[in-house]
Amino acid sequence: MAVMGVQLVVSLLMASIMQKMSPHWSFARWLLCNGSLYRYKHPSEEELYALAGKQKPKVRRDRRLNDMVEDKPLSVPKDIDLHLETKPIIAVDALVLRYFLEYQWFVDFALYATAVYIFTEGYYCFADPLKDVNIGVLWCLLSVFFSIRVLFTVMHHYFRSEEGGERSVCLTFAFFFLLVAMVTTIVREEYLEFGLESGFANLHENLEFFLKQQGWDWLIPVSRLAIKLSLVAFCSIIGACLTFPGLRLAQTHLDALKMAADRPLLQILLHASFLPPVIVVVLWIKPITRDFMLQAPLGKESVQLMSDSTFNTVRLWTIILLCALRCAMTRCHLQAYLGLADSWVQQMKREAGRITIIEIQRKISHIFCYLTVVALQYLAPVILTFHATLLLKTMGNYSWGMFPVISPIIEATPDPSSSPTADGGESEVNIQATVAQLTSALRGIFTPLFYRGLFAFLTWWVALCQIITSLFGLYFHQYLVAS
Repeated sequence: MAVMGVQLVVSLLMASIMQKMSPHWSFARWLLCNGSLYRYKHPSEEELYALAGKQKPKVRRDRRLNDMVEDKPLSVPKDIDLHLETKPIIAVDALVLRYFLEYQWFVDFALYATAVYIFTEGYYCFADPLKDVNIGVLWCLLSVFFSIRVLFTVMHHYFRSEEGGERSVCLTFAFFFLLVAMVTTIVREEYLEFGLESGFANLHENLEFFLKQQGWDWLIPVSRLAIKLSLVAFCSIIGACLTFPGLRLAQTHLDALKMAADRPLLQILLHASFLPPVIVVVLWIKPITRDFMLQAPLGKESVQLMSDSTFNTVRLWTIILLCALRCAMTRCHLQAYLGLADSWVQQMKREAGRITIIEIQRKISHIFCYLTVVALQYLAPVILTFHATLLLKTMGNYSWGMFPVISPIIEATPDPSSSPTADGGESEVNIQATVAQLTSALRGIFTPLFYRGLFAFLTWWVALCQIITSLFGLYFHQYLVAS
């Protein structure tokens, strides 16, 4: 049996399937190009001049003082009776979309990572998780990393823009979330129960023991400060990356509600898909969940409705179902974004003056070209929350409720005899024994108690950032833009 055995074979097989299936079938491509989404086609010059009651003139030129000749842009009145044609989006149309290849690879990878994780969960129902490296955890970690990378790439695209104030918005929210992260990390666990303080305390104890064992005592105070500062800086970056996705979500949510004005059931689903971050944040506020919702009065005393392990399981399943609800409403939000082209035309027709033809065509085509950017802004936070929850369950030794937790929580100080030692008399190194020793040393430092605090805080922080940015987006689009 190899170092990772059956899991390694399944992982390689899944990677091969992902590579071979991508040209023929892709879930990300199907999500956009199955014909349910339609785009607005920009009108040609002949159509615009026909609506204006004129014929397309011959090329006119203006002579400048320096004898340079330039083409004068063609223009039409803004109040022309323009109606845009619609066309279903197909795979050929998607090739011109910005970041389409990145979008397709990222969404497909997240789907295959989920499949590998499901397999490993079933595999560990019959195998000892302490003997093998959990390959599903590695896939989920990569999915979390790629989610943050995609969000950072999109934010960098806005940050490079020198017009419109996007750079100032990113910097402002980055500093704001830096302050919020500082306040959050000092809140006691009686109010926020993701266990970050206890997890860091456990990490500091194990890391202090390991550093003393290696003779690096001088790194102990540096490591304590570095961990705190790194967490706060990471939270600031995540908040900045989630700024424009939150603003975009607010805009598409309002537009989707207008599109579904005559469909009350769809409006209910849209409102329900907008609330998951609020529910996720509330799930970790102890006075609301454990002290209020889970306590039933019985005379002068109160009875707990469910055990702590059951509540942890219910919390995991709640987040999974909320992520599934958001994914189910993806097309409604994307179609609402595509409807911005028609909304812009209707707004233009209420204005006076003239507008160039190239500006009309550019505005309508740009809305379609940035469809995959909007899709990434919508799906990346959902994928990040989903896979962070999967990591919280596995690395925090929680249970799905159907199967008991096999491996115990390691909270004891690592045994000195289990640390890797160098033996100069050995001529050959056993690779499997070295991997086992390294795994044992890492498990002694990074325990499930630390993982519980880390991934619970990550899940909670992503939801909090989405709430703040989405509420600001609702206020901005409803009051500031409207006025």
